[in-house]
Amino acid sequence: MSTDATAAAQQFYGRWADFYDLLSRVTPGLGRLRARAADALALAPGDAVVEMGCGTGANLPHLRERVGPEGRVVGVDFTRGMLDTARDRIERERPVTGRNGWRNVHLVRADATEIEFRDPPDAILATFVVGMLADPAAAVHRWADQLAPGGRLALLDAAQTTRWYGWPVNQAFRGLVVASSPTGTDGYEAAPWTVLDDRVASARAALRERASATTHGEYAAGVVRLTAGRVD
Repeated sequence: MSTDATAAAQQFYGRWADFYDLLSRVTPGLGRLRARAADALALAPGDAVVEMGCGTGANLPHLRERVGPEGRVVGVDFTRGMLDTARDRIERERPVTGRNGWRNVHLVRADATEIEFRDPPDAILATFVVGMLADPAAAVHRWADQLAPGGRLALLDAAQTTRWYGWPVNQAFRGLVVASSPTGTDGYEAAPWTVLDDRVASARAALRERASATTHGEYAAGVVRLTAGRVD
């Protein structure tokens, strides 16, 4: 992503951070999908887990619940506005778990395709993020390289459905893709929903190449896909 494109994306997602956070809380079924994604990582108490592109932090409670207070959760995002909202979410959780109950949850402002970790995490989750990457396969390989031996990687994304009743579903999905793109339909070598489909497929192909015991599920009329595997 060019410097100008990165700046445009940061401004766009920062501007809409509160709206994205609202959607994450009120969209029917989305909480269950996030829980499924956390479950797919097969986390144990004490594990370290990283979320690439954590956005407003909607997955953080699910991840923290599974690693417990003795584990570690790191959320990575390159948009300050998203991280500000994620920090607000953490502050809201503290009265429930105790003042220090979320001291093991950390936020890092960084590019998910470039960040490196001194201590390899046990698991990495990327939720609705690979479709925004110019080279999602390279990102998946990079994430796999940074995992601890036997670590797990999970991808939760949306793309056009291939089911027989998909035409009206895909029409609505295409409108959502354009509305959630910083540039609308501009700057793509093809229709943005086609680019998204290709990126999601490319990321999953890379994950299957690197992982064993891969699982895959489709939800929301086949629009949402969850793929996970253990990296040997």
